[in-house]
Amino acid sequence: MRMWGRMLLWSLFLSAAGTQLPAADDYKHGPDSVRQEGVPQGTVTPLKWKDSKVFPGTERDYWLYVPAQYDKTQPASLMVFQDGGAYVDEKKDFRVTIVFDNLIHKKEMPVTIGLFISPGSIPPADPQQKARSNRSFEYDSLGDQYAKFLIDELLPEIGKSYNISPDPAQRAICGISSGGICAWTVAWERPDQFGKVLSHVGSFTNIRGGNVYPYLVRKTEQKPIRVFLQDGSNDLDNLHGSWPLANQEMAAALKFAKYDYKFEYGDGGHNGKHGGAILPDSLRWLWRK
Repeated sequence: MRMWGRMLLWSLFLSAAGTQLPAADDYKHGPDSVRQEGVPQGTVTPLKWKDSKVFPGTERDYWLYVPAQYDKTQPASLMVFQDGGAYVDEKKDFRVTIVFDNLIHKKEMPVTIGLFISPGSIPPADPQQKARSNRSFEYDSLGDQYAKFLIDELLPEIGKSYNISPDPAQRAICGISSGGICAWTVAWERPDQFGKVLSHVGSFTNIRGGNVYPYLVRKTEQKPIRVFLQDGSNDLDNLHGSWPLANQEMAAALKFAKYDYKFEYGDGGHNGKHGGAILPDSLRWLWRK
C-alpha cells in the first residue's frame, strides 16, 4: 500500500508540474514588438527585380526599409531578410520594421537599413498556369550563387541611393526555414561581406546537402561570423531529417569551433511564433558591441 501511495503522489506531482509547462508555440510579443508613442517610423518601399544574371528568368518582389534616423552622410548598417514578405509584414509573427523602429530609437541597435527579399519565381509561358518557385534552389543549395546574387546585383542597386557600410560587422542576414540555412550559407561563403547571421528554425537538413554544415564548421578554420540560432522541440521531422536535431548539432559545432553564437531552443514548431517573440532580444544580442 505504501508503494502504491508513493506512486499515486508521484503521478499527481507530474500532472501538476505538467500543467505549469507552456504549451508548444505559446509565445507572446513584448512591448518592443508593438508601436510605441513618440517613436519615429521608418519608411518601407516595395520594389521588383526582374533582371537577374545570377538567376536568369526569375522575378521577385523586395522591400526596402529606411529608418527615420538615416543620415546619408553616415554609413548605415544593413540587414537582409530572405522570405522578405513574412518579415516585413507588421501583422505577421516577426514585425521587423516595428522592432527596428523601437530598438533604433532606444539606441539598442545601430541605424540599419532593412532589405526584405522574396525568393525568385519563373513566370509561366501560359498565363493560365502558375509561376514556378525557385525558392529551394536558391535557398537550400550550398555554394556562393545566392551570395553573388546579393552582392553583385541587389546591393549595388541599393547602393546607388543609400550609403551602406562595407564593414561585414555592420551587415547581418536573416531567414526562416530554408531562408535560415541560406542566411548562414551567404555568410559562410562571404564573411568579408556579412558578419552576422540570424536563423529561425533553419533547415540544416539534407534537402540539398545542408546537413554537412556541422562537420564543415568543426573542420574549417573559424570564420568571423556571429550567429544566433532559434529552433523548437516540435520542429519538423521528415525524410530530409530532424530539424531539432540538426539545429542542436549546428549549435554544438559552433560551440566546438568557438564561434560567437547563441542558441535559443524552445518547444515551438516550424513557424515564426517563437522567433518573432524573441526578435527584439535576438537583435540586441546580434548587434551588441
